Formats: sequence, structure tokens, C-alpha cells
Amino acid sequence: MAILLLQGSFYFPLLLLLLSPYSAIAQTYTNIGLGSSLTALDDNRSSWTSPSGEFAFGFRRIGGSEYLLAIWFNKIPEKTIVWSANGNDTVEKGSKVELTRDGQLVLTDANGQPTWAAMYSAPNRVSYATMLDVGNFVLADKDSVHLWESFAFPTDTMLPNQALQKGVMLHSRVSGTNYSEGRFRAILRGDGNFVFFTMDFPYWDTKSTLLGNGSQVIFKEWGAIYLMRGNGSLVPIIRPDRIEANEFYQKATLDSDGVFRIYRYPKTISNVSIGTRTWFVAADSSLPQNICARFAAVVGSQNVPLRASPYCGFNSYCVMEEEDKPQCKCPSGYDYSDSDDEVLIGGCKPNFRPHVCNEIGSEQVAQDFTFIEVLNMDWPQFDYFRQKETEQECKEDCRRDCYCAVAVYQRGFCLKKKQPLTNGWIDPSLVEIKSFIKVAKDPVQLEANPSKKNHSGMSPKGEIVLGSLAVLNLIIFSAILLAYFLLIRRKAPVHQSVTTIPKSFPETEEITNLRNFSYKELEEATEGFKEELGSGASSTVYKGFLDLGNKPIAVKRIDKVVRESVREFKTEVSAIGGTNHKNLARLLGYCNEGQHQLLVYEFMSNGSLADFLFKSNSKLKWEKRMHIAMGTAKALLYLHEECNVQIIHCDIKPQNILLDDYFSARISDFGLAKLLKLDQTRTMTGIRGTRGYVAPEWFKKRAITSKVDVYSFGVVLLEIVCCRKNVELDIEDESRIILSDWAYDRYREGRLNSLWENDEDARKNGKMVERFVKIAFWCIQEDPLVRPCMKKVNQMLEGVLEVPSPPDPSSAL
Repeated sequence: MAILLLQGSFYFPLLLLLLSPYSAIAQTYTNIGLGSSLTALDDNRSSWTSPSGEFAFGFRRIGGSEYLLAIWFNKIPEKTIVWSANGNDTVEKGSKVELTRDGQLVLTDANGQPTWAAMYSAPNRVSYATMLDVGNFVLADKDSVHLWESFAFPTDTMLPNQALQKGVMLHSRVSGTNYSEGRFRAILRGDGNFVFFTMDFPYWDTKSTLLGNGSQVIFKEWGAIYLMRGNGSLVPIIRPDRIEANEFYQKATLDSDGVFRIYRYPKTISNVSIGTRTWFVAADSSLPQNICARFAAVVGSQNVPLRASPYCGFNSYCVMEEEDKPQCKCPSGYDYSDSDDEVLIGGCKPNFRPHVCNEIGSEQVAQDFTFIEVLNMDWPQFDYFRQKETEQECKEDCRRDCYCAVAVYQRGFCLKKKQPLTNGWIDPSLVEIKSFIKVAKDPVQLEANPSKKNHSGMSPKGEIVLGSLAVLNLIIFSAILLAYFLLIRRKAPVHQSVTTIPKSFPETEEITNLRNFSYKELEEATEGFKEELGSGASSTVYKGFLDLGNKPIAVKRIDKVVRESVREFKTEVSAIGGTNHKNLARLLGYCNEGQHQLLVYEFMSNGSLADFLFKSNSKLKWEKRMHIAMGTAKALLYLHEECNVQIIHCDIKPQNILLDDYFSARISDFGLAKLLKLDQTRTMTGIRGTRGYVAPEWFKKRAITSKVDVYSFGVVLLEIVCCRKNVELDIEDESRIILSDWAYDRYREGRLNSLWENDEDARKNGKMVERFVKIAFWCIQEDPLVRPCMKKVNQMLEGVLEVPSPPDPSSAL
């Protein structure tokens, strides 16, 4: 009988497989074999579950027809998602995830195109996958050694028993329903500092809060989060009330508002104190506890640039409301810039005509304006005027000053602020601070009670008036446009290859931080375009001076105003005009006057990286080349993941990496850049870029993603290491003509150091140089899915992530 039972238990799983479809539908598997797959279906039940059924891995439908490959709590009605593979790039019905016969975990869309794959160095060792009861999905070898696990690649959430290693990052979502990466990040850096930041702007860390540095961040099952130091001791980061693990589900999430919170969910109704079973925030578990105050403190104590991601968007303020949740609001007299802004970070704009200036002073009478007094409100940044005055003197100063948007009165001092206002906040602790917000007296343009506004912030009367004005303006504009067109037609025919750009085009209308130069100004600044710095296919760059010759500038003039160069001009203004990063060339302004299109950049005294790699007799020291590579990588990470709009540069090469006075990298020339919409991660477009730096997918009519920049960066990284071009046709030794092929041959032979044998400085830093070359090999992989994203590239460059042995990057040249 015992033998029969054993035989039955052995064959029972096989019998189940024979009686069920091959693609699993919410079945419990201990091990998931090679060749297994799941398909995204309408019934939302395509998953592999853990042995207890507590967690599931598979497809979850979000919205109408979009699917996430995700992990979720499987035994609660909300089915709360704790990890996803493709939050930035959802797939449709019919998509499939497969553990292939050769050990790859791959997500393909309904057309069979790969969209995501788990990255690990030895897929041929994978024997099976499994969904563990702790919420960790793993790929393991025959000895149960984990080769890849979801715990090592978290999204916005940690689970009990999970540890963040150095270099591993959490990122917030855009919102509760949008799983794309949001603005906020948390990372345990290589030095052991656990940091929360937005863009490159840190707002909380363990080092400055005296908690110190650590080797891991650990979420213990009793509900606390600790920093583990090198000696194994634990320092609490968040320590709410201790609980029994079998009574509550738990998760720690970096929420879309930038606050890291521990959530709990009663496993049974007996553990519910009030109401029904639902997620709640554990007491004293929010970090930072008051993010409004935290942002205000940081920007008030650091030299934070104007466009460095204010918490609530420009001209808006932050206030803590019920359950310690931050809210972003508009001051009285201001409306949301975007009424559809899901997370209210787009900022606010005046709903009246602001006080404007011209060359001789104010265009409006100061008495047209009044003030709304708000107690306990501060705007901690960028006061351009600070003087001891009475309240009345402060208000009158601001009323007469056409630049003044808000006057902050603080302990007898008047601080005047210009627009755009940044990082405003209200808090009861600001007892000696009040703000006077300057608004128009006109009751049609200014709603008296902002709390009664509709979502657009407009009164019904205002909507009628503005609606009528809009129709009238449209009629007038159409008439002018028609008259202008007829006049041009009567004068002379224009050659078909020439395109005239309208005086104001949409891409630049909203870029308020750029100066609009006249052509005469730039002609004088360059002394008639006298000193040429360089030229390209459709543009030439000249040196000039502003401010009576004190400020050098670089003026890029579009030489041939054809349709393609017009598009490049618009693209460049749109792309770089809305960015702010220390490793991007700074666009100061533009000229768009008839047939003249020019861009004005800050002048880079050391020219381009190409000058020092390919032309200079003396090589840059390795340390400088290393910093140039890392600066370029940081700029690409910013463009790909930290901008409001994702930007694919499409033409990364040494000629487009400029060097400032300190040899810091500045990416330039955005004429070929591709701007993606908020819901896009890929695009179809014609071939762009420079031969030798162009990714293979450009030639295969495949969708283009940010991985094309990763490829180009990999080529540049090899050139930085070897101080030579990727393709040199005049080399006698044919094996060395293509740098990437030659370099990988040396790597395979174990003679990688021969690449820099004549570079004494690089030889002294051999380990680091070798790491950079291996990173370059990963970047230039032919399959874009195998290439790392720029976030991973940065982590590997900084040494916080190990660089696996790279496979052979097949040359696409």
C-alpha cells in the first residue's frame, strides 16, 4: 500500500500536466520547468503562484487593454502589485512570458517581438523558475542557487525578508494607477549612504541624519526597516510598532509623492480594529515624515539650480493634510497649468495678466494690483531683494516692482521673489512668516474664492469671457494668416526646398527660460559671424560675446533652411530648452527671424572630446577621461529617465560631447533627438545618427528605444579608453580596423591590457579600465534587450554593481 501511495504521488503532477493546457492558468507550481510560458488573457488569471498561494507571478490587466508582467498579493481582493517588469512599456492581450529551453526569461508582445528579458550572465545554467512564498520570483540552477531574482531588481516596493544591496534602486510610480517610473528614487549608494532623491537632487539620506552608512537595507518580518552596517549591527531607519508576521501582510513602498511608507493589511477580520480589511500606513512609518518641510529645508540650505525639480511644480505650494499626505496646491489667483495633470507637478500659472516690464519700466499702473496675505507660507528660494522694512513698506515695494510676484515678510525683513516661484510650503511651524501674493484687482480675471473653483480653476463667468475671446482671436488670426499668405504669393515664388518657420512655433512658446535674440544682436555678437568653431551637415557654429564682450557664447547658425533642418532646429530648442543638468550644454536662447534660425549656447572653452581623443598629441589623463565618461553617462540617464519628457539623443559621439573649463562633459547637438510622449518608450523613425555609432536596430526597421543611445555610448566608451576611433580604415593590421571587434578578441584571449599598453596612466588603473571596457561590451550588444539601461550603466561605472562577463557583441558595421 505504501508503495502504491509513493507511486501515486510521483505520477500525480504528471497526470495534472496531461489533463491541463500547457500555458498555466493560476496553478500552484513548486518548480516551473524550461519551456513553460504564460499568455496575457482577458480573464486576468494567467499566473504562476507560490506554494501557499500568497503570491502570484504573471499578467495583470490594468486599464482597458494594457497588461503588466507583475508579482502581486494573491489572497486579498485588491491583488496589490509589488513588482513589475514592464511598467514603462505595457503589453497587450496575447503577449507571452516564457522561460525558454535555453534558460532565458523573455517577455514578448502579441506580435512576438521581445520587449523585456531578465539580465543574468549564465542563462545556460538555469534549470527552473519558482515563485517563493516570500514574494520573490527566482531563476535557479540544479543546485537551487539563485541566478536571477525579482528581489534584486525591485520597482517601488520592498517585502519582509527582502534586502537592498549597494547600487540597487527603488523608483516611485507616476501615480497609483500609472506604473511607469515616477520622479523619485531611493538607492543604497556605493559608500553605504541610503539616499532618496529626485533627478540629481537628494532630499533625505542616512548619512546627514547621523544614521551612518551601511552594507544593506533590510525589511524585517516584524515590520521594521534597518540599515545593516559592515560589522553586522542593525540601525533602525523606520521602526513602527512590532507585529506578528502571521497576522498582517506588509509592504514598504516609495510612493508617487516621494514618501517611503510601511503598509499593513490584516490577514483576518479578527486583526481589524476599526472598519474593514484594507491597507493602512503603520504609525510613525513615513519617511520623510513631512516632505514639504524636508524639501524646503534642503533647497534653503543648498545651491539648488532654478530648474532642479521643485516638489510641486513652479508657482505652487506644498501642504501636509490628513494622514500626513502632502498636497500640491495653487495660491489664490493661480490655476493649475494642466487641468489633466494626474499628480499635480506641472505647477500653476496666474489667471490674470501679470505685472510686466518693458525697457522704460512697468507697462501697467501699480495700483492695478493688490495682495492676498497668507499666514505661515514661505517660498525659501531665490529672493532677489532682502531688506529690513515694515509690512506696509514691503507690500508697496512689491506693488511698484514689475518683477515682484510674491513678497515674503519674515522677522522684520522683506524678501521679494520673481516668477517662477519654487518650493513654496505652508506649515503651522512658520509662525513668524507670511507671504503677500500679488494679484490683479480685476474681478473678471481673479476668482475671489479659490476653494470653489472647478478643476480648471476658472469661474463660469471667466470661462464665458475667455471662450468668447478665444473665438474672436481665432477669427482675427485666421484673417491675418490668409492675408499674409496672399501677400507672399503676390510678391515672388519661393523655391520649394526652402521652408519658412513661423515667428513663434509651438515647441518654443512654453519655454520661458530662453532668451529670444534678434538676428542683428547675434550678428553683432559674432562680429558678422567671423570666428568659426566648427560645422556640420546643415549648420555652422561661431564664437561670439554678449554683455559688452564679457560673456563668450557659441552661436549655431542653420545654413540651409530646408524642411529637415527646420525640424532639427525646432527639435533642438524643444529638447534642450526644457532640461537642466550639469552635463548638458546649456542653451541660452534662440533666434527665429524669417529665414534666420540660430541657437545660442554657453561657450565651451576646451572644445569637444573628439579634439583630445583623435587630434591632440597629448592624451588626457585617465582620471579626466573617466570623469568625462561618467558625466556623459549621467547626462544620458537624465535624458532617458529623469526628464519630464523622455529624450533619445540619437547622435552620441565624441564630436557632440563638449568640455568646459574643468573638462566636465557637456552633451550637445540635439538636432536629431527624438522626444517621446509620456506613454511612449519606443518609436518608429528614419535612420538618424553618425556611421560607426549607429545601433543595428536602425537598419532593421525595428522600433527605436533609448537603447540606441546606450549602443552609441558603448562605442564612445571604447574610444575614450583606447584614444582612437572605432573605425580606422588606414590601419595595416586588418584585425584592428574595427575597435570593438579587436577589443573583444583581446578580451577573449585574456590580453585586454594590450589595448592600453602605451598608456602608462591607464596601466596604473588597470582594474577600473578593464571594468569600463566590459561595460562597453554590454552596451554594444546587437540585441537591444541584452544592453543595460543607462541606470545600470551608471551603477556599473560607479562600481556599485558587478559587471558580468559580457557575451560577444556581434559587429553591425
